[in-house]
Amino acid sequence: MERRIKKVNELLKREISQAVLNEVDFPKDILVTVTRVETSVDLEQSRVFISVMPEGKTSLVLSILNRAIYNLQQRINKRLKMRIVPKISFFKEKKTRKAAKVEEILERLKKEGEKDTM
Repeated sequence: MERRIKKVNELLKREISQAVLNEVDFPKDILVTVTRVETSVDLEQSRVFISVMPEGKTSLVLSILNRAIYNLQQRINKRLKMRIVPKISFFKEKKTRKAAKVEEILERLKKEGEKDTM
């Protein structure tokens, strides 16, 4: 069952990314990326996580996506050959932000370590 959910997540991520890219108009200075999709075991719900650059525009992007959600859902329903197409909802990706912070800390420690050896 877990393999099936994984496949559904990848399929939804690809389709939603295309739909967001082609169907939704964002201001020109904003970059939106679908980072991952988590679908419930019963295939009823999918949580779609997005990353936004610049990060300060995330709430604007989420409101734009939530206004377009009906059309996005319709497009996905038509494109996918599934008996049940999960209902999508958008969320801010927090894992990438945490990963970036860890990378930043590691880089700083590396630079400090290089200074100590000189």
